[in-house]
Order: sequence, then C-alpha cells, then structure tokens
Amino acid sequence: MAQIFPKSANAIARMSVYGAIFVLIFVGWAFDALNRSAYNTRAFMAREQPIPFSHAHHVGGLGLDCRYCHTSVESSSFANVPPTKTCMNCHSQIWSTSPMLEPVRASFRTGQSIRWTRVHDLPDFVYFNHSIHVAKGVGCESCHGRVDKMPLMWQHASLQMDWCLDCHRNPEKVLRPQAFITTMGYQPAGDQEEIGRRLMSENHIQDARVLTSCSTCHR
Repeated sequence: MAQIFPKSANAIARMSVYGAIFVLIFVGWAFDALNRSAYNTRAFMAREQPIPFSHAHHVGGLGLDCRYCHTSVESSSFANVPPTKTCMNCHSQIWSTSPMLEPVRASFRTGQSIRWTRVHDLPDFVYFNHSIHVAKGVGCESCHGRVDKMPLMWQHASLQMDWCLDCHRNPEKVLRPQAFITTMGYQPAGDQEEIGRRLMSENHIQDARVLTSCSTCHR
C-alpha cells in the first residue's frame, strides 16, 4: 500500500503541538497584560467632571487637609463626597460670580446634588472600609496617590485584587504615624520597615493570614 503521509508529517505534527503550546502561552500572557493594563483598569486616566475641581489647587496650592471635604473618612466605611455647602464655605466669598462655578451655586440654591463622576469604584462584591485603614495607619496617598499634583482626579492604582493583597501581605511598608495620614509626599523619619513593624504592633494589626483571608474583603 502506498504511503499516505510524507516523511515530513511527523516533524510537522510535532511542530504543530509545540506551536499550539506557545500560542496558548502567548494568548494567556496577552490576556493577563490586557487585564492589568490602564485600558482595562482605567488607572492614570483623568475623569471629566461637571466642574473641573482641582485637587492640585485645593490640596497642593491651598494646603487643604483631605478631611476638610471628606469628613467621614475616619469614622465611616465611605469617604463621603462633600456637600455643596462645603464648597460654598469659601466660594460664597471667593470666585462667587465665576461662570465656571455656577453649577455649584445652582446646587446650593436648589438643594440638588452635583452629579460627580466616581473615580475609585470597587465592585459590589468587595468590602472596603476607609475608617479601619486610616485607624491602622494607611495614608490617603498610599491608595489615592499624590492628589496634590492632580489637576483632575485620576485613579492612581489598578484597584485589582493583587494590588490589595500586596499591601495585606506586607502592611509594614505603607504604614505611617497618625499625624501624617493625610500628608502628601510623606517621608518616613527612619527605616520604613522598622517603623511599619512598630506600628503593626501598636495598632494591633492582624497577621497576613487574616489580612489575606477571603472573608476579609469578600463578605
């Protein structure tokens, strides 16, 4: 009986198997890279807002403390969006006739909230509590970045699970004294690892086994 396949068929078959493996590896790598990319996470992309509020001006220029606007960050799971009255504390006197700030004045007159675009938006299946992070020594900058340099607010990190776990496995590298919680550009007075380990003890922070337990963030 005549030979159906040429002698090269075995080599081609082996090359096809090896090629398929490399293709699968490449597809997996490409999917992971896309999943972590700014295109998917929207990290470092400034969000348009109904009013171009500048953290760079208010925090970096004027030196406002984060807690002046986000009043509940130390006592609530949510860092509240400030009510219009907070804006009008200053803007009833400063830039009180600016056309750019008319939506603020209209909101104050009518009682209708300004529809801000949310920047840091975790999935509904993730439980995050601002107050516990602040109480344990995690500074605003650690998660939100240098807001004092953001003309428009953007997401500083991916907010993906591996980013959260990176801190939960080694919290000592981000902890700071309470006096510096809202400080932008914080520089530790000494070795950060040593300071972090001390704060872990003082603030009664659980070990990594508890911090990385599924039920810590998924409830």
